[in-house]
Amino acid sequence: MIADTALPLSRRRLRWRARRGLLENDWILSRFLERHGDQLTREEMVSFEALLDLSENELLDLLLARSDVPAALDVPDVRAMLDRLRAD
Repeated sequence: MIADTALPLSRRRLRWRARRGLLENDWILSRFLERHGDQLTREEMVSFEALLDLSENELLDLLLARSDVPAALDVPDVRAMLDRLRAD
């Protein structure tokens, strides 16, 4: 869990970590963070980070709704974050 006092640093780290090798992923994630990054809750940041743990191709397939959420990530918070990313 991310402590309240660590949120600014965690947000900067999240932005850095969201930089991806696939340009499509980079565009989607960067645009989302530009629009919503400062308003993300701790729980949303954890869900976002869980998606960042995926490989480039797995993440792109999820963002473009070409594949289903892996069983290990199939929890309401991650699904909600994925829905937000897709809608943005």
